[in-house]
Amino acid sequence: MDHLVQTTRLLGLSGSLRNGSYSLAVLNALQKRLQTSVSMEICNLNMPLYNEDHDGLAAPEQVTAFRRSIIESDGIVIVMPEYNHGIPGVLKNALDWASRPFGKSSLTGKPVLAISISPAFTGGVRAQAQLNETLLAIQAVPVPAPQVVIGSIASKIEDGLFVDEPSANFALGAIDRLLDRCRVMPTAYV
Repeated sequence: MDHLVQTTRLLGLSGSLRNGSYSLAVLNALQKRLQTSVSMEICNLNMPLYNEDHDGLAAPEQVTAFRRSIIESDGIVIVMPEYNHGIPGVLKNALDWASRPFGKSSLTGKPVLAISISPAFTGGVRAQAQLNETLLAIQAVPVPAPQVVIGSIASKIEDGLFVDEPSANFALGAIDRLLDRCRVMPTAYV
């Protein structure tokens, strides 16, 4: 009898829209190194600014698709830069769309791993603290410590590829913790 191996479905979110984004380079590197029983779709966060007047049945198609991707995933991996000691606007906007309408957040109960990056040696710890506050407010489930922060990111990218093995291995260990959380909190697909 054949046994089907269930694939754990992760959704990757890059907190930067920039061409040559370091966040996207990290996500791509992690995606390539996942176990064969794990897949990760990387989602584009280029959406209009959240406006309650344009939500509900009037929500733009890219927002509806984004919410559906979240619902269909088992867990979320966010890689983001730190902008002015905080969370990037594009990511906050996406989380605002995902958390609405009130009481129907697609992120409720969803395990989320936050990875922050920065050209500074601090690796974006302040943005990560803000992100975790936001995740708790929208009833997502942040994966517990240790935090994954990648400092001096520019020196860890070569020809658009993330090449720092110690940081990649540390992040993959955090993804293993995310996968453990996904197994104990199975997602009901809608």
